[in-house]
Amino acid sequence: MGSMSIWHWVIVAGIVMLLFGRGKISDLMGDVAKGIKAFKKGMADDETPAQAPVQAPPVSAAEPVRTLPHAGEPTPGTAIPASHMPAGDRKAV
Repeated sequence: MGSMSIWHWVIVAGIVMLLFGRGKISDLMGDVAKGIKAFKKGMADDETPAQAPVQAPPVSAAEPVRTLPHAGEPTPGTAIPASHMPAGDRKAV
């Protein structure tokens, strides 16, 4: 009773054939096969290498960017008056 004999499988197959019919099972298997083929095709499309990326033209050496001093900030090379320096930065002149 623990194992199923061939007659059990024949009865189960007969019930399945009666419920679904022969045409429905073959249609179902055809749909499953189409799904598998579509999946494989999609996986193959993902593995194909993409077109070579378009490279930007080489950048030529440009002149360095010069920044402007902020308002209240002296231009480079000029002395800062002691009255504008923080107390800790003042030196005896």
